Amino acid sequence: MDEVEVVVAHSERATLRVGDVFLKVDADQARIDVEVEAMALVPVPTPKVLWRKPPVLALAALPGTTLGRLGGPATGSPAGWAAAGAAIRKLHDAPLPARTGQAGRSVAAVTAELDAECAALVANGMLPADLVARNRQVAEAALRPWTPAFTHGDLQIAHVFVDDDEVTGIIDWSEAGQGDALHDLATFTLGHEEHLADVLVGYGTDVDLDVIRAWWSLRSLLVVRWLAEHGFDPFAPGCEVDVLRSRM
Repeated sequence: MDEVEVVVAHSERATLRVGDVFLKVDADQARIDVEVEAMALVPVPTPKVLWRKPPVLALAALPGTTLGRLGGPATGSPAGWAAAGAAIRKLHDAPLPARTGQAGRSVAAVTAELDAECAALVANGMLPADLVARNRQVAEAALRPWTPAFTHGDLQIAHVFVDDDEVTGIIDWSEAGQGDALHDLATFTLGHEEHLADVLVGYGTDVDLDVIRAWWSLRSLLVVRWLAEHGFDPFAPGCEVDVLRSRM
């Protein structure tokens, strides 16, 4: 009998693996609705939906492996990273979906959240004031007008699977929708700056590197407290706090 592997679990949702099946349990069915709808629209490989019985969504496992994880060593060849970049570009060039995704929040909304989060990080002593101030300065470059693209919205390195230098699938589409394309590229390369050039080879167009770096700072500032409060460690080597320190 297959063992049950807990892939990720916190108070909002959990993902379990049983053999070749992933079971996603989410109390918010709207997130699952978005995920299923997005997977039906995107022009890139996604997991096969096996069945759905709220609050559970069953997905087939993907072949291959991820290119690494945040806080861990990166794997894969430059060609594998370039293949990921090409898949991301294909997504961004797809017809726009109707909804706005996580990467599509207005500049005003993101600015307000960022400023509130920076104040909280300093007030509770979680991060030094100079570290927060420097990264808030860097993050400013991301707060600019952008052209909407079809975005994943949470394109962490752990969400892209590659086999033999080909992308076999992209998972976790609950934040998908119209958004800033550079948000996706920055999220995917967070903590693995050394592979950004390979990703951009596959992506096939020039991007503003200052905006990519700004999103690294911005995303890290926004998630540090949430991660710590949900059982994750943003202070682990190579993770979000180290990303912030690298901007000093």
